[in-house]
Amino acid sequence: MDLGLKDRVYVVTGATRGLGNAAARELVADGAKVVISGRDAKGAADAAAELGPNAIGVAVDNSDPRAPERLIAAAREHFGGFHGVLVSVGGPPPGFAADTTDEQWQSAFESVFLGAVRLARAAAAELEPGGVIGFVLSGSVHEPIPGLTISNGLRPGLAGFAKSLADELGPRGVRVLGLLPGRIDTDRLRELDALSADPEATRAANESRIPLRRYGTPQEFGKVAAFLLSPAASYLSGVMVPVDGGMRHGF
Repeated sequence: MDLGLKDRVYVVTGATRGLGNAAARELVADGAKVVISGRDAKGAADAAAELGPNAIGVAVDNSDPRAPERLIAAAREHFGGFHGVLVSVGGPPPGFAADTTDEQWQSAFESVFLGAVRLARAAAAELEPGGVIGFVLSGSVHEPIPGLTISNGLRPGLAGFAKSLADELGPRGVRVLGLLPGRIDTDRLRELDALSADPEATRAANESRIPLRRYGTPQEFGKVAAFLLSPAASYLSGVMVPVDGGMRHGF
């Protein structure tokens, strides 16, 4: 199926690695152009070079209030405009409620929540009909994940913002949606598994609770993201789409 991505332009944050990179890779593979961001200049440049001539890298921190302006300006300068954004950021530090500090909460709020809100607002002000705003969230939108208390607190709030924004932008023909990755086999997930006394046993136990009995691949996540951001998904908005191997059975 032709997703209609050829020559469309997307801003993808946190795309030097992990889920953001997987999404950018699949967008480019289907003909789109991407502006990817990361905190490190060399990392952003290297990731863009790996994606090819239809990608550029911009070094910005999602928590920087100037990040949206810089990213949208880069899309205009290099590709003549943009058709959508995908907001992805690295997960907050793990920890339980008693272990997390005010500083960790504040830092995560600035990056994970407020940074995403700022970029979505900036994009919403300029996107034309057919535009799309996507958020990479987490299964914690519906069920808290043990040991990820900060993420459990912030992701559901961001999902609520996304749903509100979908209602506000729908009459303009701009879509808003979220992706809820489950256990996708990224560096981040392997790092979290490694916090246990026996990472292999932890992985086996986690896989046993997934109906498909395995972790997802970044490519599988990226393909879903590319579809949802594409014109082929033109009648999907306001939804939170699980990419989790069947872990969430309901709505």
